[in-house]
Amino acid sequence: MGRFAVITMTEKAADRVREIVATRENAHGIRLGIKKGGCAGMEYTVDLVTEPNTKDDHIERDGAHVYVAPEAALFLFGTEMDFEQTTLRTGFTFRNPNQSSACGCGESVELKPADLKALAEARTSA
Repeated sequence: MGRFAVITMTEKAADRVREIVATRENAHGIRLGIKKGGCAGMEYTVDLVTEPNTKDDHIERDGAHVYVAPEAALFLFGTEMDFEQTTLRTGFTFRNPNQSSACGCGESVELKPADLKALAEARTSA
């Protein structure tokens, strides 16, 4: 029985991660986390990884490596990471089932921990 992947990433997100890594010396991937901040209470963080942390969850898609900070994992379970480029915004987006609200500008979110019991039940019925 395998583990749940904390997050999934779209092809566009994987492409962008590979582009970032290709232009930075010693980069291995990016690290996702959360921090307190903004008007809704929490913000996503995206940082360059030059030395992977063995405690991080590791997700790989087509050579794109994303690491998830352990303290963020419960808040990010089930999240789909995407990348969008529009006239008004360019950046990673997160479709997170644990997000209960967001501020008007979209820069901060309110997150609740994932329901691990529901995840386990969904997995056994699949």
